[in-house]
Amino acid sequence: MSNATLLIRPSTTADLPAITAIYAWNVLNGTGTFELEAPDLTEMTRRRDDVLGKGLPWLAAERAGLVLGYAYANHFRPRKAYRFCLEDSVYLAADAQGQGLGRLLLAELLSRCEAIGARQMLAVIGDSKNLGSVGVHRTLGFEHIGVMKSAGWKFGRWLDVVFMQKALGAGDTTAAVDLA
Repeated sequence: MSNATLLIRPSTTADLPAITAIYAWNVLNGTGTFELEAPDLTEMTRRRDDVLGKGLPWLAAERAGLVLGYAYANHFRPRKAYRFCLEDSVYLAADAQGQGLGRLLLAELLSRCEAIGARQMLAVIGDSKNLGSVGVHRTLGFEHIGVMKSAGWKFGRWLDVVFMQKALGAGDTTAAVDLA
């Protein structure tokens, strides 16, 4: 499927039913998230509002009026010194996987996060066998920084967590200036 008609844009409230359905599919069928129960629309709305309230991006990928995926960044940890270090999340609809949409969403997310002054992006990837996510991050310049072995239990098996990192902008080569 061509990416020519794909629109990556800030998500809207109208996207939330599709976002909720996409995430629910990933919770119930995938190991990229360690949640075991899919959150409802109210909870997904709260999560999006929290991210946007911090001035961070939450994007949607749309083609022909259908939301096919979404991506957002949030602070890696809540303590103030982590404010320049973000964690990405990218989720695609089942029938949108394997088409390069994840790479396009993540590339746009990285660009927007760099523009607001973020200095580091972390990928915390559920399941070391999640080769699609690991590959997308590697393609966009992320480096493998570690693995937490058997950190989660889902679908009757232990799951590792893969950590990858990419410097944004000047990275750690200059002093930080608070996020825009």
